[in-house]
Amino acid sequence: MQVHVNLIGRKDLSGEIYRQLRQAIVDGRLRSRDCLPASRALARSLKVSRTTVTVAYDRLASEGFVASRVGAGTYVSKRVAPAVPRATKRHGSASALRPQAVWDSIRLSTAFASSSEFDFRTGLPDATLFPHDMWRRLMARELRSEALSRGVYSHPAGHRGLREAIARHIGISRGIATSSDDVTITSGAQQALDIVARSLLAPGDRVAVEDPGYMPPQLLFKSLGAQVYGVPVDEQGVVVDALPRHTRLVYVTPSHQYPLGVTLSLPRRLALLDWAERNNAGIIEDDYDSEFRFEGRPMEPLQTLDTSGRVIYVGSFSKSLLPTLRLGFLVTPYCCTLAVHKAKYVTDWHTSMLLQAVLARFIEDGGFARHIRKVSRVYNVRREMVTSILADDFADHLEVIPSAAGLHISALSRSASVGDLREVARRASEYGVTVQELSRFAVDASPRAGLALGYGAIPTARIQEGLRLLRQSFGP
Repeated sequence: MQVHVNLIGRKDLSGEIYRQLRQAIVDGRLRSRDCLPASRALARSLKVSRTTVTVAYDRLASEGFVASRVGAGTYVSKRVAPAVPRATKRHGSASALRPQAVWDSIRLSTAFASSSEFDFRTGLPDATLFPHDMWRRLMARELRSEALSRGVYSHPAGHRGLREAIARHIGISRGIATSSDDVTITSGAQQALDIVARSLLAPGDRVAVEDPGYMPPQLLFKSLGAQVYGVPVDEQGVVVDALPRHTRLVYVTPSHQYPLGVTLSLPRRLALLDWAERNNAGIIEDDYDSEFRFEGRPMEPLQTLDTSGRVIYVGSFSKSLLPTLRLGFLVTPYCCTLAVHKAKYVTDWHTSMLLQAVLARFIEDGGFARHIRKVSRVYNVRREMVTSILADDFADHLEVIPSAAGLHISALSRSASVGDLREVARRASEYGVTVQELSRFAVDASPRAGLALGYGAIPTARIQEGLRLLRQSFGP
């Protein structure tokens, strides 16, 4: 193991080596059974005699901090090393550095890090349905490829093969005619939004978001200095007439509005595009959950209706495959593409090339299309089960919002208040049931009393019992 010992300006060289190694052991930076560098190697790297290092090692050994074995090396002693490293030194109020005030208002969410016995959280797919074996085979194949073996940085826009595969995929599945040159690969949809915002927004610009709506984009826009305004959503989607004037960017989820689940109607889509044209605004179309449509005919994406180059289309593989892959993409009008590539470059240069290459092969070989067909059948069964149980057993408490797509169903409270449903969710959690309250997604308008129930992560066999316990949480 390579260790850091600083001897610059020091006189007692052997003593310094002893003290710094001893401190590293006490602090837990050097852990039990870690092997110290050979005395000859350490002496060479520190430009000191081997005897200087040997004296330090002998002193550590005599005090029980290390133990030497002939032919094996010098190891940290098990009995003195702490099980958990001590906390590193942290500077508090005396520090001159101050983060921007906006970060004080942002709560770091760790909700997705935990799970429950009956997990009805939204935005989660079933990881057991992921084609792990096929993915491992493709991963091994791509690791042997010549392109990856060179180990050099790539173009910020991403893997050429993946960009071409995505352009073909959305051309077939969503009717979007685009060049692969205008496709940029990102680390999930959230980074796609970040790159767009960096490209188009200046501090103080107005951004309109759906209300209720997905919280992370709102926090992102605020962190970049934008003024964020909530726009109400009804049964036809975002209310275009309520959009504020002088808005630079509008963020919408038209395919399956998050969290209400409604679809933006065609008249509203046309009205939104007309509004953007008249107000010289851009539109971010987050095609959330568009892969999973179970009823009716699919609506045309805003991007396909756009004739003036104002729509930026954002997609992700977090719901269709796995969130842990962190793979997303955006399709930009030609006028924005170069700026987006530059924003991606200064953000993180490019997304993992290995994962991009694997996904490109997965799509091109037809694996992705087969996977979507397979999981759609499973999710449709769960959706019908959840909808039926809510209609039968929760009729006195909840009114289901009709939804034709996606991995969750939302329902509004018939009589209970926001506070009442917060208590219901708390009681449900004691039974091992996790649900999300609609009130948590409010932006500017009064919070709505209701629940969002995801059926992606919970096994089909556990849905009935989980909803029974949720119904019990409502009381008699």
